[in-house]
Amino acid sequence: MANPMDKAQELQQELRNSEEFAQLKQLHEDINNDEVAKKMLDNFRGLQMQLQQKQMNGEQISEEEVQQAQQQFEVVQQHEQIMKLMEEEQKMSQMVSEINKVVTQPLEELYGEGEQE
Repeated sequence: MANPMDKAQELQQELRNSEEFAQLKQLHEDINNDEVAKKMLDNFRGLQMQLQQKQMNGEQISEEEVQQAQQQFEVVQQHEQIMKLMEEEQKMSQMVSEINKVVTQPLEELYGEGEQE
């Protein structure tokens, strides 16, 4: 019988070796080597984190903060490499989400049975 952790390690290695991960890694390196792009992305992500933290704390986000976030997004949208990175991150996130769905399906079936009856 296969050990689930061994299979998880195999899956991790498959992800590391995937074309999608290689593309994502290259885009990260490209942006990290471009001072302007790195600063733009860091500023944008920092602002995103601040706003998410406020939401998690139940704090209201001001109209000014919303406008600032929109302006930051408009700035990063102008940078082709950043947009490519964000697209690839979205693709990877979708893949991981789909993998998670497959992996947790037995639990969904187990716990979902009681709700259906």
